[in-house]
Amino acid sequence: MTRFSALAIALLCCTTALPATAQQTPPLKPGEAPAAHAEGPKFTVTSSALVDGAALPDDLRCTRSGGDGVSPPLSWENAPADTQAYAIVMQHYPNGTYPGVNEPSHYWLVWNIPADADGVARGNPESLGVEGSDKDIRATGYTPPCSPAGAGTHEYTIWVYALDAQLADLPEQDDIGIGWTDVMAALKGHVLAGDSITFLN
Repeated sequence: MTRFSALAIALLCCTTALPATAQQTPPLKPGEAPAAHAEGPKFTVTSSALVDGAALPDDLRCTRSGGDGVSPPLSWENAPADTQAYAIVMQHYPNGTYPGVNEPSHYWLVWNIPADADGVARGNPESLGVEGSDKDIRATGYTPPCSPAGAGTHEYTIWVYALDAQLADLPEQDDIGIGWTDVMAALKGHVLAGDSITFLN
């Protein structure tokens, strides 16, 4: 066998044996909703505290950076009429990781938010929905971005999904064992519409 042939076989084996996390797809995007929901006003997500593409306000930064480290307020409107629940996924792709190739770091996972909700308040004081693990799998709930000094600016995206049903594949109580992959799998086939807001920190 020539050296070239051996190298080609080795590359093929490595490609087909990628770990599961490297085969993950990014979150479902607006426009992937069923055609029946393509008409009418677009489902949109906004925040009274965040400007899409701008920096995270100082008061929402982590406590180490002088903020209170709570989740930002979110509002949404124009959900499809048959929406039965909502889910929130906040994520960040660290340097050297890419959508469709790597699994992102997750900072907030919430599912089964009631269908009559039109947002969550700052810090989610009403505890709407069920929450998965934080970024470091130390607790459930929201993880405030807290990049080390000199680490540069990073991009974080919060997705909100309108769903056609409660996510029965996920627990009914907060569960530290639930991560990004679990929520993405449960969302498949249930997303009616989705929108996102991105901020920098």
